[in-house]
Amino acid sequence: MKADLHIHSTFSDGSASIEQIIEAGLGMGLDAIAITDHDTLSHVAQIPDDTGGMQVIPGVEISAVCHKTKTRAHVLGYNIRKPEIITELTQPLLNRRNMNSEKQVDILIKHGYKIDINKLARADEKYLYKQHIMDWLVTTGQAPDMFGEFYKKTFKRGGICFLDTGYIDVFEAVLAIKESGGLAVLAHPGQQQNFRLIPGLVEIGLAGLEFNHHSHSDKDAEVIREYADKYSLFLTGGSDYHGRYESRGSHIGEILSDESGALAITVDIQCR
Repeated sequence: MKADLHIHSTFSDGSASIEQIIEAGLGMGLDAIAITDHDTLSHVAQIPDDTGGMQVIPGVEISAVCHKTKTRAHVLGYNIRKPEIITELTQPLLNRRNMNSEKQVDILIKHGYKIDINKLARADEKYLYKQHIMDWLVTTGQAPDMFGEFYKKTFKRGGICFLDTGYIDVFEAVLAIKESGGLAVLAHPGQQQNFRLIPGLVEIGLAGLEFNHHSHSDKDAEVIREYADKYSLFLTGGSDYHGRYESRGSHIGEILSDESGALAITVDIQCR
């Protein structure tokens, strides 16, 4: 089964629309895709009834952290049956991120950059992300590229635009996905090196681990499979596609899910 289970659209920090994503998935001959926008399910209502025979799975990626250890973690949620539970958890984060991004625009303007905040793209036409600011700066020739040295020096720790967003606790994220009737998956654990969180997350309902991801080394893959075997977790994967709002130049379907996760998620949605 060919499934890309990690894709972002214009409803968060992706540059492609729902329609463009579906067209790309069909062009790659995929059986299923999952649109997993950050901290929102607002894209779900925009998924058309006719998707050309390809299954389009509604999903979310919650931006989280373990507050106790300060370990970053993202949690993917699939087949959410009670979206209001997720929205109640993530809406404050969306508001905080937007407020921070608007502050960053003000800071950049004070430092001499030319930005018309009314012309910046926004997620779901509401929420401003760093990617939208960087896209403007690159397009107008005020920054050389999206995620090079300029971005790191400006937006990362120590930069003039570094602001703490205040992410959701990872355990709250997994609990919310489970309570909403969905399947919780720890996203790219190798990228964030948060393997030590897995046993505790399993206790509260973690169902799977993202296995196939561009950031994972062979060693990461080995560790992920060991945890999956130990705790009977399914494995997923995907391109983590963001379109032009990323530096890698990836495409939809470039990385596919392990079949165990693709089957678990598609069977689960069919058994509603």
